[in-house]
This record gives sequence, C-alpha cells and structure tokens, in this order.
Amino acid sequence: MCQLNQYLFSMMIVGIVETEMLFFLFNFPDNDICTQCPEDHWPNEQKTACFEKVVTFLSFEDPIGIILTFIAALFSFISGGVLEIFVKFQDTPIVKANNRDLSYLLLISLMSSFLCCVIFIERPDQVTCFLRQAVFGITFSISVSCLLAKTLIVVIAFNATKPGNNLRKWVGAKVPKFIVFICSSIQVLICALWLIVSPPAPSYNTHSEVGKIIVECDQGSAVAFYIILGYLCMLASVSLVVAFLARKLPDTFNDAKFITFSMLVFITVWSFFIPTYLSAKGKSTVAVEVFAILASSSGLLGCVFAPKCYIILLKPERNRKNYILRG
Repeated sequence: MCQLNQYLFSMMIVGIVETEMLFFLFNFPDNDICTQCPEDHWPNEQKTACFEKVVTFLSFEDPIGIILTFIAALFSFISGGVLEIFVKFQDTPIVKANNRDLSYLLLISLMSSFLCCVIFIERPDQVTCFLRQAVFGITFSISVSCLLAKTLIVVIAFNATKPGNNLRKWVGAKVPKFIVFICSSIQVLICALWLIVSPPAPSYNTHSEVGKIIVECDQGSAVAFYIILGYLCMLASVSLVVAFLARKLPDTFNDAKFITFSMLVFITVWSFFIPTYLSAKGKSTVAVEVFAILASSSGLLGCVFAPKCYIILLKPERNRKNYILRG
C-alpha cells in the first residue's frame, strides 16, 4: 500500500497521473496527504470535505438586534418628547434654571446617542465603521460637557453672591457654552486624529466561532478607542466630583444631586463595559457596546430630566416664581 502511494505521488509530481487518479489518491483511506480548507470554508467531522462558512453579523433580523433597535427608537422618541415639553414650558422657572439652552443641547445629544446605536446594527461597511466610534464619542462628550457646565454654573453663581468675590464676571450665558465647546472640541480632535492615522475598517473574523465568518469593524487603533473612553470617563469623574460638592448649595432647582446620580450611573455602566467587551466574542461585542450606550444614555435622561418633567406636568404649583421666593 505504501509503495502504491509513493509511486502515485511521484507520478503526480512529474505530471503524468490523470485527474481521476489524483482524486483516488486524495481520498484513499490510508493515504497521509491532506489539503487545507480555504479560510472561508471549514471541514466536516470526517475531514473529507470543505463547506462554506456562514457569514454572520448583528442584524435587524436577529432577536437581540430587534430588541436593541426597539429600545433605541423608544428612548429617542422619549428624548424628543422631553425636548418638546421643555420648549413648550421654556418660560417657566424650572426650565430657565441652570441655562435652558444647555438643556436643549443635552437632549439633542442624547437623542443622537440613542440613534447612533442603529449604526452598530446591520452589516458593517467602510462608512459605518468610520462613523461608529466617532459619532458615539462626540455625542457623549457633548452630553457630559453639558452636565459639567450646568454644575459649574451653579457653583459660580452661588459663590459670586459672596462679598468681594471676583466670580461675577464669569456669570453669564457665554461661560457654559464655552465649557461645552472646549470639552467637546478635545474629543473631536481625538476622533479626527484616529480616523486620519488609523481609521476603522470592515474585517472578516474567521477564527472566533467554528463554521462562521464574523463581519466586524477592525478598530484600527485600539489605543485610540480606549483614549476616547478614558476621556469620557475623565469628564464624567470631574462632573461627579463637582456635582457632589455642589449638592447642598441653596438653590431651589439645583441639579447637582441629580447630576451626581447620573454620573454614578454613567461611570458604573462603562466600568462594567470594558471587561465585558474584552471577554465577548463575535457579534456579541457589538451588542455589548450598544447596550452600554443605551444604558448610560437612558441613565442620564432619567436622572436629569425625570424629576423636572414630574414637576412640570404633575406639580405645576412648584414651577412658579412665588414658590422659589418662598423656598
């Protein structure tokens, strides 16, 4: 048997054996000559044939994709409803407090955060891979910057009333907008450098799951991705510290307590995200990131705006100037 195999193999090398004889050789039970399947194929259990791998990604047809899309659309609609309430009651004291323009900008950025989850679902291509992390990072930096500016305005306004304090010149509508612009511009610069130097691109993962090809976005630079997350966590930590210190300032509509809770939710979600993201495989990594975006955005929306909507809609007697003076 061995002599037959050696003979046929030598004939194959010199090109004498016909195609039918080659087929016989490669399928002979006792031969030890193997061919490797291409990367987009995988062998059956008997190792006698190659089958094409299934191409998979997080799509709108998957149950988890349907659930995440529904949640994103629902909370985006709720954010739009809250924005409409604030515009309708824009001249009331609770909306004017702590700069209503920041509230509008915060709600718009939260709506964008919910809607950007749709970019993570369906088959990734060059455009979606390019936009995913950039849109996520910029919208969240705007949201957290708005909360930081809201808290700083309360602190500045309270300390400016003290005799001999030089903070009066910092009280005004331009200061919070400047804070948001600076903090957001830093994130925009980080994202721009990332996209220029090492942009994300679609890739095909053939090793994570047996018999499947995972279509995913190669981050390009993992360091840049974690810098974006680190910058967001830094902004959230500063907002948390400032809000915690300002939580007992005597202001009827002081947002500091609610901002403290919202930042705790934000930091907690993203602290659990990193180890979960690193341990996930295949399209589960995308689902984990989308869930973290939805959880943190809904935490900001609920902690900051739910108490205000409660007063506006259900306790209108507390949304009056005489209530502020009495308080």
